[in-house]
Amino acid sequence: MTDQEFFSLWQDLGFPCKSHPWHGVQIGPDAPQCLTVYIEIVPTDTVKYELDKKSGHLRVDRPQRYSNICPALYGLIPQTYCGQLVAELSAERTNRPGLAGDHDPLDICVLTEKTISHGDILLEAIPIGGLRMIDGDEADDKIVAILKGDAMHEQWTDIKDCPVSFVERLMHYFLTYKDAPGSQKKNCEITHVYGREEAHDVIRRSQADYAAKFGQLQTQLASIGSTLN
Repeated sequence: MTDQEFFSLWQDLGFPCKSHPWHGVQIGPDAPQCLTVYIEIVPTDTVKYELDKKSGHLRVDRPQRYSNICPALYGLIPQTYCGQLVAELSAERTNRPGLAGDHDPLDICVLTEKTISHGDILLEAIPIGGLRMIDGDEADDKIVAILKGDAMHEQWTDIKDCPVSFVERLMHYFLTYKDAPGSQKKNCEITHVYGREEAHDVIRRSQADYAAKFGQLQTQLASIGSTLN
């Protein structure tokens, strides 16, 4: 079954049920300045959870085998896709013309002073920058944002406002979360830390990549939604 065939079936069966976090949730009318975000992992998790792209359920990807933990809420931006346009920007910035997108939704880290006990939730976040990560030959950007209304972090309007030590913690997590202790092979690298304006550009590109990949699906969803309303 192709992706389009699967999503056609999902449309027929899924609308009376919970919306698919990737395809059925809107990114928000003020994107890219403010986004609706789906959270998969919180800092207290000792298991890596990941959205099952076909079913829309949160599943166990793998237990965290080592002591590193994600220092922020972590998830994805609905109706985004890391495809050609996202890869082109990474290739331009890194001078690596062979890069491709990782074919997943755009990842996002959300900073907050509040304790959120579990994932599988939606929240609103304000992007302030990003990490340009390369995983093998694929662009795998991580947008950095703050929780909308967070009293401690709301004055941070750009990633340069964050303490350097915190940005380094984020970088360390993503640079090591796939590596075994003592391994000489490094799976990931972070080539740049970029600010709010470039984060907005990456988000817009990921929206355009999503439209190119799943545009037919969105047209069908809008048609069914107008019928239901």
